[in-house]
Amino acid sequence: MIRCGIILHPAGHTLSPVLHAEAYAALDLDARYEVFDIQAADLEPSLQRLRSKGLRQLSVSLPHKETVLALATKVSDQAKQIGAANTLTFIDDEIVADNTDWIGVLRTLEPLGPWAGKNATILGAGGAARAVAYALTRLSLNVTIVNRTPERAAEVAHDLGVQVGELRSNCDLLINATSVGMQPDIHDVPCDVAILQPSCVVFDSVYRPLETALLRNAREHGCRVQDGLDMLVHQAVEQVRIWSGRTPEAKRLRRAAEDAL
Repeated sequence: MIRCGIILHPAGHTLSPVLHAEAYAALDLDARYEVFDIQAADLEPSLQRLRSKGLRQLSVSLPHKETVLALATKVSDQAKQIGAANTLTFIDDEIVADNTDWIGVLRTLEPLGPWAGKNATILGAGGAARAVAYALTRLSLNVTIVNRTPERAAEVAHDLGVQVGELRSNCDLLINATSVGMQPDIHDVPCDVAILQPSCVVFDSVYRPLETALLRNAREHGCRVQDGLDMLVHQAVEQVRIWSGRTPEAKRLRRAAEDAL
């Protein structure tokens, strides 16, 4: 049996075990997926401990997506450009870091396009925002980062080749790449959507709850909305493909996640 898992802190919010268990069952893979609550200060020794216990494949969530890169011995081009990783694979003496979050964003947005030349605003400047920015540049959008800490926004903008600014009425796509609105703080919103035109698509990376306060407000304002579950599903599909060479059906994983929610 292959031992897999996810490292994050705190551990209560993740649906990844549901998605991976469904994928392994669908593909008849002999694998087990576990959850490891690891604080930032304990990341390096914890990785060594998990590896010594036979863990071979790890998903990486908050708050470790950026800091884990320093512990990898090999980093994919995508993870290097993004500056964050959500996927670790232990191969012999190597720790290989990759990023599938951007694939999750790309596959979620492609059916809602075309996007080339349109204006996108990303709320946030963490690892998720970096993956979102990378994906949006692949879709040829004009990307602006908005963050409460301007220095963080400037750093992401520099690294990903996008700009820093503010939310404007000509925004065609708004993506919340922060945790604002996640349970238990379900009434919080990261911005006021009143400035947006009804033609704007509002995409929230938060998936618990599935309809966040941001999406509810955007829907009432006439905007099209997209929840965060498809992004989560598609990044998990890509992780399973990297680890096993086989691709589970995204629709099946989404149904399992919806049942869990």
